[in-house]
Amino acid sequence: MSEWPKHVKVKFEDGHETTVKGDVILGRRSYPSARAREGIVEIKPWTSSISENPPSVEYDDIQAGPGMAVLMQKIRTHGFAFVDNMPATPEATQALLETIGPIRNTHYGGFYDFTSDLSSKDTAYTSEALEPHTDNTYFTEPAGLQALHLLSHTHGSGGESSLVDGFAAAEQLFKEHNGAYLRLSMTGVYAHASGNEGISIQPSQAFPTFTHSEQYNKLIQVRWNNADRAGVATPWPHLDRWYDAAGKFDSILNNEKNQYWFQLKPGRMLLFDNWRCLHGRSAFTGKRRMCGGYIGRDDYISRFRTTNLSKEELEASTVTG
Repeated sequence: MSEWPKHVKVKFEDGHETTVKGDVILGRRSYPSARAREGIVEIKPWTSSISENPPSVEYDDIQAGPGMAVLMQKIRTHGFAFVDNMPATPEATQALLETIGPIRNTHYGGFYDFTSDLSSKDTAYTSEALEPHTDNTYFTEPAGLQALHLLSHTHGSGGESSLVDGFAAAEQLFKEHNGAYLRLSMTGVYAHASGNEGISIQPSQAFPTFTHSEQYNKLIQVRWNNADRAGVATPWPHLDRWYDAAGKFDSILNNEKNQYWFQLKPGRMLLFDNWRCLHGRSAFTGKRRMCGGYIGRDDYISRFRTTNLSKEELEASTVTG
């Protein structure tokens, strides 16, 4: 192959001219920054052993500037990260989230600050145990990033949190029960949020448990929430097969070898990728005050890209494809 020119001059019909690097235009299908368009990184699957060294970033480092790039890289790589030694206040939590992107407003509100008083008809507002799940399966596009910061827990105990690497669990299912993996990849599932007065939210279509990027042949999203699931979009004769596949995946998710358990505490915020990590908690007594919020997938990936890619990579990823 002959060498590409260093630059290519492009002239548009209206007379406007611009100059672009030659390898960006002529090698657009192989140019590395094409992958930057989706913020794809080499992920590191994990199991319960991640408890030995969970990813974390100091709050002061984020405030100083460079720490934001590290935080975004850790979340993209591992699916979650902690922000340590931050003020245990809703104001500091909200301000940090807004440096990542706009906080997503939902029927629950925007930034949330709540106790287990069932003010919203959702299991998160109770003191019950929650099995591993992803949030917002009832939205056409679930939130990309979620934050949880425990501000206080008084007059009680319990309430440990758990995380499961949904990508690692899916990989395990693929290896052990390939047919089940394919069924969960091809069968759409409906979901709903309908407990609150005047609210009946369902996605625009039935989405599968596993969503893949056709361009990069990668798993990019896991949707799983037994509490919000509605109908399964498959003929009656095939329904048993879906439940058999779902049962196999559920067994993997609830295997203690795949679950990372920890206690949230004031001053240590958890941020996790809601398209990858499933979260849960044990039952608790007493009164817990929790704050946090959702950030849209596009805003979250945008923050990763702008803090981890060079100016040249960002420019290239906007004109390649």
